[in-house]
Amino acid sequence: MDTNKIKDLIDLVQGKKVYIQTHNFPDPDAISSAFGMKKFLEAYNIEATLCYVGSIDRYNTRKMMDAFGIDIFSYDEIEGMNIDDYIIHVDCQKPNANTTDLPGDEVACIDHHPVFIEADSYRYMDIRIVGACSTIVADYYYSSNTPISSDVATALAYGIKMDTDDLIRGTTALDIDMMSYLFKHADWCKLNSMYNSTIEFQDLKAYGAAIENIEVFDYVGFSYIPFECPNSLVAIISDFILSLDVVDVSIVYSVNSEGIKYSVRSERVDVDAGKLIHETLKDIGSGGGHAAMAGGFVGNDELAKFGRNYDGKLKELFMETLKGMLH
Repeated sequence: MDTNKIKDLIDLVQGKKVYIQTHNFPDPDAISSAFGMKKFLEAYNIEATLCYVGSIDRYNTRKMMDAFGIDIFSYDEIEGMNIDDYIIHVDCQKPNANTTDLPGDEVACIDHHPVFIEADSYRYMDIRIVGACSTIVADYYYSSNTPISSDVATALAYGIKMDTDDLIRGTTALDIDMMSYLFKHADWCKLNSMYNSTIEFQDLKAYGAAIENIEVFDYVGFSYIPFECPNSLVAIISDFILSLDVVDVSIVYSVNSEGIKYSVRSERVDVDAGKLIHETLKDIGSGGGHAAMAGGFVGNDELAKFGRNYDGKLKELFMETLKGMLH
């Protein structure tokens, strides 16, 4: 990475009150990336507060925060953010639906998601299509020769492993290079301990519902969870459905009080999960992500327009979009 670009970010936020905001309901890669960027800025005497909107529901995410001493605050816990404060978006970008517009001035974006809707108001952008946002943050340390602590290196390595499914999903050469760099600095005993006891007992109900409600059309597996569960769990179950030998594309969705949350996974090179959900939901909701993994949402008002059989009609929309992508 060009060190002049890194200097541009440091110069931009020097002397400002800075917040580092993740996407809503942050996952391990988002939190690791934000934590890594916070500590990177501290090396240049810039203090920053980590923040998010939503909740952190998964046990393994909370376990990671405890293990690495990560302090991240819900926006509801923050007092006094104003329009003059600077916000750095990490693992997210506006105007995506999973990135809430907070009062501060969003001046910078560091992300690894494809751009579906252009945002021209950032003064600094570093968007690279790699397997994990943690990879990009690790590159800031590597390229600038900034010292990295064991906890930061371990957290970033965990973020890479989680978002790339242990380096087999959407992995690029930079992901491998940064994992090699982090290997020298990380506490691998602590990292390995993160893989123990990652499923909570109440998760079994969601797994059971997903298994009971699965339908497979050609190579596409749909599964419906008819009750509210954490967004991150929907994503994990989507990975689980994808592991079936007859499924190459999984589409898992869960109902909540505001609508339906989708998680899409693809292991086919000719099916881009991010494009699939973006095109399917662009007129009725929102969606986007990577070629291998993506998410989306449809609100209750739009669902009501489909009537009682919204489930079947939404499946038809996905299959029609998929057919159009392949022809």
